[in-house]
Amino acid sequence: MKITDILKPEEIIIDFKGTNKLEILNEMIDIFIGDSRVLDLDTVRTIVLEREEIMSTGVGNGFAIPHGKTNMVTEMVAGFGLVKNPIEFDALDGKPVNLIFLLIGQADSVGPHLKMLSRISRIMNQENVREKLTNAQSSEEILQIFDEEDSKYLEL
Repeated sequence: MKITDILKPEEIIIDFKGTNKLEILNEMIDIFIGDSRVLDLDTVRTIVLEREEIMSTGVGNGFAIPHGKTNMVTEMVAGFGLVKNPIEFDALDGKPVNLIFLLIGQADSVGPHLKMLSRISRIMNQENVREKLTNAQSSEEILQIFDEEDSKYLEL
């Protein structure tokens, strides 16, 4: 499964109203309002925010990958956020975050969820990819970057 199989233009935010971690995460979760694949948005919000309380998903280099698993989604769903003014995210390297990839998988589908986390991490671990995403001007451009980078990897 490729990133572009689960990430759609309407699930990409490049203009946030929020200015801190909680506001940004809530805005990202809100992209699923009215999404038929999300059976209970409150549960999705709870699992993402509780996971974040346990340990920050800010992995470093300006990137965070908040994620969780619940059977309140009918399939894996994703969102991506480009934060113009980097925010404090309690990242492992102590640096602010401007690239956020939200991933929600089904609780009983652990393998595909872990494979997608790995795929996203491999791509986002590349400085040139992070730079391209940071400079992107539209959700279509962001999707194109993910599509190009994703095609470099065989099915993981």
